[in-house]
Amino acid sequence: MTIVILASLLIIGLILLLIELLFIPGTTFVGIFGMIVSLAGVVYAFSAFDSETAYWIVGISAILNLVAVWYGFSSGIWKRFSLKTSMQGGAFDGRTSALTIGMVGTAVSDIKPIGKAAFGDVSYEVKSEGGFIEVGKTVSIIKIENNKILVK
Repeated sequence: MTIVILASLLIIGLILLLIELLFIPGTTFVGIFGMIVSLAGVVYAFSAFDSETAYWIVGISAILNLVAVWYGFSSGIWKRFSLKTSMQGGAFDGRTSALTIGMVGTAVSDIKPIGKAAFGDVSYEVKSEGGFIEVGKTVSIIKIENNKILVK
């Protein structure tokens, strides 16, 4: 019966450690609990067996736990859980590619300092360099940066 208790403590501790390393990394609770169960198995080995047998059990248990940790880090299991794609994109989406610096348009709304201006048949959101611009006034583009249009 003592062998069954000892083996179950050591195996449960090892399984909990592997679960921590392979399936739910970063929680540390499961890994710490696995180490506590393994240590309980070691303490039980010293209380149930003579010291030479207990040292053999400690050595084998330590080697198995180290192999489990090594396998967890070298098996590539982390690649299954890691993000492999990155977000592509940003602020510029090509909306303003038809515009050029110096292009002249008309204010469609009051620009104070942000409003709408039409360049050709398309209306764009613009920002005024100097402050308020009334509806119907002529504006010209002085700077285009990503999707931001600066007018005067």
